[in-house]
Amino acid sequence: MSNLKKVNTFRRSLMRNLTKNIGNSDVSNTETIDVTKIKKVLICRPNGRLGNMLLITPLVEEVTKTFPNCKIDLFVKGMLAPIVFENYDNIDKIIHLPKKPFKELVKYFKVWTLIKKQNYDVAINVDQNSSSGRLGVKFSNAKYKFFGNLPENVTLEHTDYDHIAKYPVYNFRYFLNQVGTKDKNEPVALIDLKLSETEIANGKEILNKIIDPNKRSIAIFTYATGEKCYSPTWWEEFYTALKKEYPNENIFEVLPVENVSQINFEAPTFYSKDVREIGSVLANVDVFVGADSGIMHLSSASKAPTVGLFSVSNLKKYEPYGNGSVGLDTNVLGVPDFIKAINKILNK
Repeated sequence: MSNLKKVNTFRRSLMRNLTKNIGNSDVSNTETIDVTKIKKVLICRPNGRLGNMLLITPLVEEVTKTFPNCKIDLFVKGMLAPIVFENYDNIDKIIHLPKKPFKELVKYFKVWTLIKKQNYDVAINVDQNSSSGRLGVKFSNAKYKFFGNLPENVTLEHTDYDHIAKYPVYNFRYFLNQVGTKDKNEPVALIDLKLSETEIANGKEILNKIIDPNKRSIAIFTYATGEKCYSPTWWEEFYTALKKEYPNENIFEVLPVENVSQINFEAPTFYSKDVREIGSVLANVDVFVGADSGIMHLSSASKAPTVGLFSVSNLKKYEPYGNGSVGLDTNVLGVPDFIKAINKILNK
């Protein structure tokens, strides 16, 4: 392990120990909340990954519906949030935590000062395991503070509670119920990039230059980070089966920013560094197939029927949902099962 990794591991461990007891109190005695008077909300998710930004969009939708007169500030890390939330009208400020706090101490402390200066009505931490998120709520001057965790004696009975896009919404609904707002009994919103009609039309134009516009299209994404990435041999078997099963459909590959291919660029390819442009292209495909990754979540957020392939990640926590999407455990399922899932989407 490099010295930098050791420092980061120590920093995360230290932060968890320092913040583990922040906000553990029950909220049942909190004053009743008047949703019409909530004007300013802080949502804390200081994580810079594309998937994690997209996965908080259902909570943003929930907050927006609950507090229709509010503006929302996002406390995040990295520079993807302005791109993801470009078409969210009620997003106000996006507060960025530096990626490397020890190297940017001045910026790091300015973030906390900025949060402290704002007059929030409600502050919400998305992930209860996020030390910086809990601190963001703690530092805020919000009247109502939700640290992302439930009281120890509470268990919410939802079959999809484990999903990382859904349990923050269910927890938030429980919190609201404790402060006098009736609990909602409705499905959690889908993750949503909120592509405009113009963006989707532009994506169609791009796609038509790559494939035959008169045929259905299957997009594959063969890359992923670390252990989530399947080998070229694995993808070669799957890609061969796809070509055999769908000789009359377009099969093209969406390339990662690294511009690499696990099938050696054998299929037509699409490459872009523009997140919204990638999403606009995926919004026009009939099915997307790829390993658990930010691009998989981007496909789902673009409303493409998405087949997510899982080997090491927690499927229940990260699987795509909505629009016929499905997550598949490749440790117990094989190529025939993948083909069956794709057929179910294409033939519905």
